[in-house]
Amino acid sequence: MTLTDDELERYARHIVLREVGGVGQTAIKQARVLLIGAGGIGSPAIQYLAAAGVGHLAVIDDDKVALSNLQRQTLYGTRDIGHEKVVAASIAARKINPLTSFEAIKERITADNAPRLLDGIHVVLDGSDNFATRLAVADAALALRVPLVSAAVAEFSGQLGVFRGWEADKPCYRCFVGHDPERAEATCAEQGVLGALTGVMGSLAALEVIRAVASFGEDSAGKLLLVDALSMRFRTIALPKDPGCPACGGLANLVSASDAA
Repeated sequence: MTLTDDELERYARHIVLREVGGVGQTAIKQARVLLIGAGGIGSPAIQYLAAAGVGHLAVIDDDKVALSNLQRQTLYGTRDIGHEKVVAASIAARKINPLTSFEAIKERITADNAPRLLDGIHVVLDGSDNFATRLAVADAALALRVPLVSAAVAEFSGQLGVFRGWEADKPCYRCFVGHDPERAEATCAEQGVLGALTGVMGSLAALEVIRAVASFGEDSAGKLLLVDALSMRFRTIALPKDPGCPACGGLANLVSASDAA
């Protein structure tokens, strides 16, 4: 696959980056990315992934645009209220970059359909707003060995991690959060969230998807970025792999044995 003259001009600011170049931009063009949720995290991520030239961008969401979304979900406008998010997102993404193939998936991802939805995907970005969905996505990503970019926001705080738990030295999502799908969690409507912070975290999540595809800079897998908007503080912590993790422990051992063979 090569880049056309129009693509060379459109993506010129990527291509002149030594760490990306034509090879990296071609990898982005070939990438198949699945984004879970077209809300606060998904809204900026869709814009930057489409603009970056991701070849196939699939977005799954079964919600409709509400007036209360517009404080942070800048992909939409007042005219979109009442319309399905993935349809409105598809229209917006095509305006940004008609070269990106956009797949609108109007359903809710579950443990049952996650393997089907992640099949053939190169990177999955999870910006969902509930723990059960995040676990379903994480389990499918681990089983299919699809790199998982996970982003979340609450009030004035954000977090971002990249997970490849099938690797011997990298934690999976369950190493980080544990295994209780029924744990209580407050919603955005109950807690509130700073609108601009979702833009920051969604943009950073898009950056990690592009990094996973084009392979530049330091590997972020096994690290967690924490953002505190009240103190304007960013810090990164290392996430240990749980050797007893029932999700990834045995899988990593199988990979190590295969490498040794």
